[in-house]
Amino acid sequence: MWAELLRALALVCVIEGLLPFIAPRRWRDTLVSLASVDPRQFRIFGAIMIGVGVVALRCLH
Repeated sequence: MWAELLRALALVCVIEGLLPFIAPRRWRDTLVSLASVDPRQFRIFGAIMIGVGVVALRCLH
């Protein structure tokens, strides 16, 4: 189980690193524009992403 968790976290690192590697200026500009987003919208987006992830895990298992 721990090995699978570490593999999943490693995959997250790879995916998260793709945009800064491929398009660093656009990635930075996006982060700057995200600074003006309401924290409530981030929370809603996070909740939606958790839900999508849970559903995907259930469907793949």
